[in-house]
Amino acid sequence: MKGTFALFDIAGYVALLLWGTHMVTSGVLRGYGSMLRRSLGRFLGTRPSAFAFGICITALLQSSTATGMMATSFAASGMLGLAPGLAVMLGANVGTTLIVQVMSFNIALIAPILILFGTALHRRTDDVRYENIGRVGIGLGLMLLSLHLLVLTMAPMENAQLLKAGMQALADEPVIAVLVAALLTWMCHSSVAVVLLIVSLATGGVVDATGAMALVLGANLGSTLPALLEAHTPVARRLPLGNLLVRAFGCVICLPLLHPMAHWLSTLGDAPARVAVNFHTAFNLALALIFLLPVNKLAQWLVRLLPEPPQPADPGMPLYLEEAALESAGVALVNAQRESMRMADMVEDMLKGLVEIFGKDDSVRAAAISKKDPYLDRLGVAIRQYLADLGGEALNEEDGERSQEIHAFVINIEHIGDITANNLVEFAAKKAQSGQDFSADDIQDLAAMHAQIMESLRLGLAVFMRGDLRAAQQLMERKELLWRLENDASDRHIRELRQQRDGGGGDVYLRILRDLRRIHSHLAAIAYLPLERAGLLQGRLVQPNGHHHAVAEGKA
Repeated sequence: MKGTFALFDIAGYVALLLWGTHMVTSGVLRGYGSMLRRSLGRFLGTRPSAFAFGICITALLQSSTATGMMATSFAASGMLGLAPGLAVMLGANVGTTLIVQVMSFNIALIAPILILFGTALHRRTDDVRYENIGRVGIGLGLMLLSLHLLVLTMAPMENAQLLKAGMQALADEPVIAVLVAALLTWMCHSSVAVVLLIVSLATGGVVDATGAMALVLGANLGSTLPALLEAHTPVARRLPLGNLLVRAFGCVICLPLLHPMAHWLSTLGDAPARVAVNFHTAFNLALALIFLLPVNKLAQWLVRLLPEPPQPADPGMPLYLEEAALESAGVALVNAQRESMRMADMVEDMLKGLVEIFGKDDSVRAAAISKKDPYLDRLGVAIRQYLADLGGEALNEEDGERSQEIHAFVINIEHIGDITANNLVEFAAKKAQSGQDFSADDIQDLAAMHAQIMESLRLGLAVFMRGDLRAAQQLMERKELLWRLENDASDRHIRELRQQRDGGGGDVYLRILRDLRRIHSHLAAIAYLPLERAGLLQGRLVQPNGHHHAVAEGKA
């Protein structure tokens, strides 16, 4: 019975180790995830910086799996190039080894201090950032405590013949050892926890140096699987597949050389645990040195292997709203943003052909514009539901604000689509049916307003994608310009009608001008939240056609 209870003890301590790792990762992501994602999207123009960033972010998150999920979502959305993304993963793999190096030393004495400090900070503060620092402290303390308990439990097992025989069998079959450790790592979603478990087994004398090294190879291989299996599109699979292939290459090279490498590494410390830890570091450093330079060629090969999929027959079908990503707020928000950009592309296509419809009575183009509106509405409903499902998860303040921005963007884009398809196209049809033609001056004024709206759409996308405050200010300033254009065009048109003493077509033209300005109001509304958050709306009067009106306005 002692052996049975010991196995239960080991299982419990492993679970405690996993929970501690989860607390560290979730604490960093909840408190500083938005800042890390912004850094991931902005400062990775070169391979060395991407590699260094991968090391740092993984050291903070205590998980290369979390880094991989984050980098995969950015690479799939196009916000992070595939080559820099691969460099990030090479750095992340090295970052995990630094964590294991630190944890492998006997620093269990500080575990109670970390838990005490973390608990006090978590319970005594209302600041979310400090609360999550407390969570990180508790998680680190639990990791150290569980490792200490594992070592104590393993020590008497050095003479347990059955366990030693099983581990020796794995050591004699390194391929099976790799597969077993890879499966365990995939189940745990943490290579750090599994490698530390292997170190505990080696410290207890349950597994020798070569056996521990084979298990470490499996842990490295298995850590690539969660991101790959949770990617549901070919583009999203490129980065995790590249990471898997790099690790698999290393495993194939190292498996036949385990014994000589164990002999070489023993010069740095002949204890099996120390050999395993140093091998983990050397393995990932060597892969980084080998693949960092040719990472562009690897990226090109992955693009050829996994090309862009054909667009679905139904444009209203969401492509990126993966349910599995709801477990990670950062990944889910990037997915919602990508889907929102599809809506923006549809609206841009709808707006492009408006002037031709007004000037040439192009019924084919008008029908194509009207056909896109139902697709737009269905995508909007899907995105809002996705954000509502995400609302049940723990969002930090910045993630909550980003969710609101995406929600407001979707609503405004929907309204622009409705105005374009239901109002402007309908007005064009009425004009054609009545046989009335706009004058050359009318068309010129409409083209001028249309050009301003297309420019405002580009500014709105810059605000939405990058939080560009300068573009946001320009959007708000352009409201007055559109108001003047509308007034000038209206005055000129009314004067012409009076001279002709003919009111035919005048009402339609004035309504078109009004709805073009309404479209711009919805675009300007995209700038409201970023400017308000930056304190740049103070002293600015919000016009009746401003943000509150634009977002709340019903379907036209």
